[in-house]
Amino acid sequence: MADSWTQADRLRQHGFVLLHGAVERSTVAELIQQCDQALQAEASAEQAASAGQAASAGQAASAGQAASARSAAGHIYAARNLIDAVPMVLQFWKAGGLNHFLRQQLGDAFGLVRVLYFDKPPDRSWSLPWHQDRAIAVQDHQQGVEPFSRPSVKAGVPHVIASDEQLQRMLTLRVHLDDVDHQNGALEVIPGSHQWTGCMAQGIDSRVRIDAKAGDVLAMRPLIQHSSAASDPQTRRHRRIVHLEFAAGPDLPAGYQWHRFESC
Repeated sequence: MADSWTQADRLRQHGFVLLHGAVERSTVAELIQQCDQALQAEASAEQAASAGQAASAGQAASAGQAASARSAAGHIYAARNLIDAVPMVLQFWKAGGLNHFLRQQLGDAFGLVRVLYFDKPPDRSWSLPWHQDRAIAVQDHQQGVEPFSRPSVKAGVPHVIASDEQLQRMLTLRVHLDDVDHQNGALEVIPGSHQWTGCMAQGIDSRVRIDAKAGDVLAMRPLIQHSSAASDPQTRRHRRIVHLEFAAGPDLPAGYQWHRFESC
């Protein structure tokens, strides 16, 4: 994290930069533990609800915030709303090198607005086509006015598609909880594509695979085009990622409000 100007320069030019060792291994281990606890609590609440137990409603209210998807073997491979379910995601970036980097990129009024979780467990790998991250979580999407469009509901939370101008004022941090490479479906990006207005996957020949170690953090602009392949069918490795989205400030245009805004 010492060479912060070079990191900022790379982010500006390429739309991404890998921050090596940005999260300590002890913090990674605690993130894994808290994610597992929250997602297993949700699984228990869902089982109770399906069995018609009286306590299920209260359990779901307290533990079912991180709506998730599971493989047949019970492995959770995607979850939303971790900002409401995993206390540590609200804290570990508020000090040290990550906080300095976020302030450098977004300014002092920045805040956390959404947290997702992704895994590629051995029994439920998946691929991701080329795309940009354009959806944001809001409190209410009924306004139906520009600069937002295509209202939807994801895991009970209203979402809209944001304008390029809004997305350019955001930054994503993908915290690697496992070592990742071609064997377990590392992310690929097209450098500089956050500045393009052309077709999806334009410039694919210049794509870069983001191999990383546990504790490395990929900082990327939402508009960068990215994808990933499925894991090697022979691998037994997971690919767990905590995906945090930050905005430069608490205000949105046209009367919209963030679903959640956690300032530093």
